[in-house]
Amino acid sequence: MDSETSQASQAPRSPQSPHTFQVDLRGLVDLLSHHLYSSPKVYLRELLQNAVDAITARRAAEPDAPARVRLSAQGGTLRVEDTGVGLTEADVHSLLATIGRSSKRAEGLQEARSDFLGQFGIGLLACFVVAERIRVVSRSARTPGAPPVEWTARDDGSYTVRTLPDAERPEPGTTVYLVARAGAAEWLTPERVAALARDFGSLLPYDVRVGDEAVTDLPAPWDRSYPSPANRRVALARHCHDLFGFTPLDTIDLAVPLAGIRGVAYVLPSAVSPAQRAGHRVHLKGMLLTERAEQLLPDWAFFVRCVLDTDSLRPTASRESLYEDETLAAVREALGERIRAWLTGLAAGDPERLAAFLSVHHLGVKSLARHDREMLRTMLPWLPFETTDGRLSLEEFAQRHPVVHFTRTVEEYRQVAPIASAQGIGVINGGYTYDSELVEALPSVRPGTVVAELDADTVTAHLDAVDPAEELALSGFLAAARARLDQLGCDVVLRAFHPLSVPALHLDDRDARHEQARADAEAQADDLWAGILGSLRGSAPRARLVLNHLNPLVRRISALHDPELIGTATESLYGQALLMAQRPLRPADSALLNRAFIGLLEWATHSEDGQA
Repeated sequence: MDSETSQASQAPRSPQSPHTFQVDLRGLVDLLSHHLYSSPKVYLRELLQNAVDAITARRAAEPDAPARVRLSAQGGTLRVEDTGVGLTEADVHSLLATIGRSSKRAEGLQEARSDFLGQFGIGLLACFVVAERIRVVSRSARTPGAPPVEWTARDDGSYTVRTLPDAERPEPGTTVYLVARAGAAEWLTPERVAALARDFGSLLPYDVRVGDEAVTDLPAPWDRSYPSPANRRVALARHCHDLFGFTPLDTIDLAVPLAGIRGVAYVLPSAVSPAQRAGHRVHLKGMLLTERAEQLLPDWAFFVRCVLDTDSLRPTASRESLYEDETLAAVREALGERIRAWLTGLAAGDPERLAAFLSVHHLGVKSLARHDREMLRTMLPWLPFETTDGRLSLEEFAQRHPVVHFTRTVEEYRQVAPIASAQGIGVINGGYTYDSELVEALPSVRPGTVVAELDADTVTAHLDAVDPAEELALSGFLAAARARLDQLGCDVVLRAFHPLSVPALHLDDRDARHEQARADAEAQADDLWAGILGSLRGSAPRARLVLNHLNPLVRRISALHDPELIGTATESLYGQALLMAQRPLRPADSALLNRAFIGLLEWATHSEDGQA
């Protein structure tokens, strides 16, 4: 380091004055409208929210203060008037002109902040999404001697503040005037304002009106008194249809007093995919927060749509969704418990309604039961499963069979179901969503139950062996058949089984399919990969084609002496067995079917020509 550098580094630095961020209001409005808020309609929610919070603040000091909000729209303008706490000139400079400063942080209001809806201090900026000019006239209730004050702001970031004569605003409160910006006048029409006000403010605790029309509709439908439970169900069904567009299968009360939650869940009348994200309507202290809350209920409760009011959950900055925190997690668990209790109640006292529900939403209950042993125990007599004995519950099936066999895939079940049924083996199709998990969990809620996965060896062992002398006499036929299917990785065995109408049965398991897939990949790979795949060769049994010695067609084929014709016939039986099992065909299988079909046609026409 040279001397000049050393001296410079040791020289005292002159203090630098801090700089203030400059905000481009137009850029900020663009950010709000395109990224923070989902739609311009939120401007009205922010205006209602400010008015409600102002009234709440005033009533904290004056419990008997009037609580009115009045909206009036005409000619591309909107006026929103409230009887809230109002502002002084100092409040206007401190709160309205400072982006990010919320009135809820003002002195004396911090301790009551939980009573307010908005907490982020950007609500009024939302009005610039639809307005080119905002005018606020306010008179403070906390400083009675202060004159009314006017704050006028434009979307270019400029604003003015001035005091007004007492006659301009004789009573405490605030009036907000909006003038529509170009292209946004539709958002300030009387019809649109009334619709938005009803949507956002129907559960607000104060008197809100658009013109002479009342917006609030209290108490909420789930809190009202009805002449009978039947009348309540009808009224809630109508409410559900108005909100969500469907008539519910049933309704579930969602009262969680400790979390400050009241509401209902509506059971969908038709099945939906578990992957479909449900949209729920959430009101925060009466104000609609969102109609697309996805994280409100556990994932397994995808069969309901709910609407509720809460005072405990936190909104995000846009106030259009819920903040994921410990409170939301606790609420989610509590609401899940309410739905569990409803299901348990149906199982205990209303089996007809439970059966109607499960006929539509058994998948949702299975999703819950696989994680909740108590729910599985409760639902055992009711949850339907596809079995070789028909559609039964696990409880009924376990009572009939000492060993509960199941398959993990639908394809495996289709392979073995007809044969297993004829042999007296009970099998459950575990290939549908959640079914194999529930069958495997059965011993945990029904001690002593034996559960076993059904594989090809088990099925083959239950089939009757052919007399050794007869099988020895057919050794030539079996050798020709095995030689033809060997290239497909399939063995041929001879058994006697019912039903007689099934000539052949194709059996394999997952290990055999994995080995076949590896062999196919090895055949198509270059030398390097073929060597690697070859080293992975397993010892798993190969697939097998089980020929039914009791079937007349198989008997006629086994009497053939032409090895080529035996091979063609065996390929035909192999292809027919694959089709009966509804297995997806590999390219090699499709080629075999085509080859066997053409071969049999050629053989048949050749025989006719020879006879002629």
